[in-house]
Amino acid sequence: MSQVTVSVEGATGHLRLSRPEKLNAMDTAMVEELSSCCRQIEHREDIHVVILSGEGKVFSAGGDIDAWSKENAVRFGRHWVRDGHTIFDAIARLRQPVIAVLDGHALGGGLELAACADYRIAETQIQIGQPETGLGIIPGWSGTQRAVRRFGAQVVRRMAVFGETYGAEQALAAGLVDKVVETGLGLQAAREIAAVVLQRGPRATELVKMMINAAEGEERERVIDALAGTVAAQSPELREGLAAFRDKRTPEFGKGDGQ
Repeated sequence: MSQVTVSVEGATGHLRLSRPEKLNAMDTAMVEELSSCCRQIEHREDIHVVILSGEGKVFSAGGDIDAWSKENAVRFGRHWVRDGHTIFDAIARLRQPVIAVLDGHALGGGLELAACADYRIAETQIQIGQPETGLGIIPGWSGTQRAVRRFGAQVVRRMAVFGETYGAEQALAAGLVDKVVETGLGLQAAREIAAVVLQRGPRATELVKMMINAAEGEERERVIDALAGTVAAQSPELREGLAAFRDKRTPEFGKGDGQ
């Protein structure tokens, strides 16, 4: 049975964690499913905005303790942590804006997952925190890196080092979330915000997200290559270069292209 689902309504994709019996805690299979779903979303031209949510009472309780605690130290670092980073990076770097609906607690890896989104909506009943050090482990899926870039060092320090947890209104004041709504209204609010995004130019929105990510240090090298590659791919020089290659001749650059 699938633990992650993707549905599409119009130009809005909905990425949903579906392991409510385990509080949407992520095991290896779930991380792999997230990876597959991200690839699907990234390559669908009809999806221009993504809603991320969890099924049940909790957005996500983070990494499944039963899964990661059985790994030896080498496999834990080499696979569990690195694989988690890979998929969380993929979510943060989706070309589409991502709206996270925190319709339940977001703890540990759940908060790290929420941090990948571009906009976070919290329902009033939720709690946000990083309890990892209480278990003798660290926030391993960029909870001390991306979270610091997006929320600031001090609020992360207060959660990860001093064990503070935040309710919805506290999280709003601290900059952890962007909007607070009543219990049960998170998805409705996300759809309303998605509708606003869809009124804007999809290509321009994609480019702006990429540039903001680059300014934030999220994917600077890839953004530079992607933007430059897009410009180069539209150039008459490429058409001439490819034509010359196929015709087995020397390309004649700079003719008929305004140079």
